[in-house]
Amino acid sequence: MRFTEVDLFGVYVAPMSVLMAAAWLMTIALRLFADRFGLLRHVWHPALFVFSMYIVVLSSMVLIAAH
Repeated sequence: MRFTEVDLFGVYVAPMSVLMAAAWLMTIALRLFADRFGLLRHVWHPALFVFSMYIVVLSSMVLIAAH
């Protein structure tokens, strides 16, 4: 995949911003899953854990898109 601008309703957007929004939505879904089953109770700092999870999801999506 070439990282070229994405046309959203006539506005050119950087592909990284689209990937960031998709990773944010996926992180929200993962956080709801973790809240539902009480997994966030077992981590030391829940906000830091969620941020780390976002970074992992985003970097995974970038690596998959670049391949």
